[in-house]
Amino acid sequence: MEKNNKKTINAWTFYDWANSVFPLVITSAIFPNFYDAVTVTKDAAGVITSHNVSFLGMQFENQNIYSFVYAFALSIVVLIVPVLSGIADYLGNKKRFLQFFCYLGSLSCMCLYFFDKKNLELSFIPFITATIGFWGSLVYYNSYLPEIATEDMQDKVSAKGFARGYFGSSLLLIICLIGIIAFKYEEKVVDGVLVTTGFFRVKYSFLLTGLWWLGFAQYTFRILPNTAHKAHGEKKNILSKGFIELRSVLKDLKHRKSLKQFLSSYFFYNMGVQTVMVVAVLFARNEIDWGTGEAAEKAKTNSLIVSILLIQFLGIAGSYLFSFLSRKLGNIKGLIIAILFWIGICVFTYFVVYKPIQFYIVAASVGLVMGGVQALSRSTYSKYLPERDDHTAYFSFYDVVEKLGMIIGTISFGLISQAMGGMRQSVLSLIVFFILGFVLILPLLKKRHVSE
Repeated sequence: MEKNNKKTINAWTFYDWANSVFPLVITSAIFPNFYDAVTVTKDAAGVITSHNVSFLGMQFENQNIYSFVYAFALSIVVLIVPVLSGIADYLGNKKRFLQFFCYLGSLSCMCLYFFDKKNLELSFIPFITATIGFWGSLVYYNSYLPEIATEDMQDKVSAKGFARGYFGSSLLLIICLIGIIAFKYEEKVVDGVLVTTGFFRVKYSFLLTGLWWLGFAQYTFRILPNTAHKAHGEKKNILSKGFIELRSVLKDLKHRKSLKQFLSSYFFYNMGVQTVMVVAVLFARNEIDWGTGEAAEKAKTNSLIVSILLIQFLGIAGSYLFSFLSRKLGNIKGLIIAILFWIGICVFTYFVVYKPIQFYIVAASVGLVMGGVQALSRSTYSKYLPERDDHTAYFSFYDVVEKLGMIIGTISFGLISQAMGGMRQSVLSLIVFFILGFVLILPLLKKRHVSE
């Protein structure tokens, strides 16, 4: 396949435009606010009296259930992706698997329209399948990067994808907010029942998210080539082939010390990054002093969504900023700067952030570094990979490392929060994750080139 083809790169980055609405609308902005609003208990004056909900016959704080369910969905991804990547490699049709996960995720987003507090266990099923669809598709999507771009272009192409994703998802979020405000949507809890008025329900945002993801992905699917080469071997090994390939990648790491060192660092610092993305809104809703009463509750929701938009647009600038830093300083130094920035954000949050204005400062800082560290991590890993026709197995391994870290991160955050009765103490775990990532990446500074 021809590398650095503008049409192919444009189609590839456009999938970021399509699927980035899931992490923004569903896991960061509207769904967490919606979920928190419908699962808290309020008195007649609109003051929250309890965050506890019943789940599987037990009582939990609502934000901890969200963390545990998300971790469960990631566990499923870890288990099934190696199997499916092996099948895709054997059949030579990884684009079909990219499509499958895209359709699973987008249709599941639409099904969140039926989310109901009274059936919380069933209502979380579409959230689980949407999460599986999003992260499952990224395995196949990311594996295209070293196949469509030469090493010197991978930082730029990866940054372009993240920047396009930030812009596209922000555009849809703005559309959803306009719909909610223009049609004067309101919701109140009357005798423990959520009563809604207005035409544009918040749940319509979930429908739009699924349609956006499904619709815009068609351009990617039409242009992006299949690229995978059909593997040779017996069909009876097709289900175990993915795990066999993961084991071969693990063995290959013994001879690629720099790659192993990078993955060790990535495991920890990305654990912190992804946990922040999942719990940021719930932390702000529960740990920041927004005032009391129904008016304060509405102001809180609006302020949080505005702060998320701030993160998104600064994320665009951050993606290109760290691409620039990687060209000037190298990938590893760029990542070290990003990790140190994250440590500073977490320390500031734990000790200082109690008021809305302080949270906005954190939101702006997160936006500047979040897109940069994600884009640079993807392209750095791509540069370490050996030359071969298909990199699905390597990105499947990358995905497993990433998801295991995210599972540990979200579960530890939820457990600490559940034990301590609040989310602030859990920020200490994030600081530890980033420090470990920083320490483990330092030896790579001795390498003159990222591929060594």
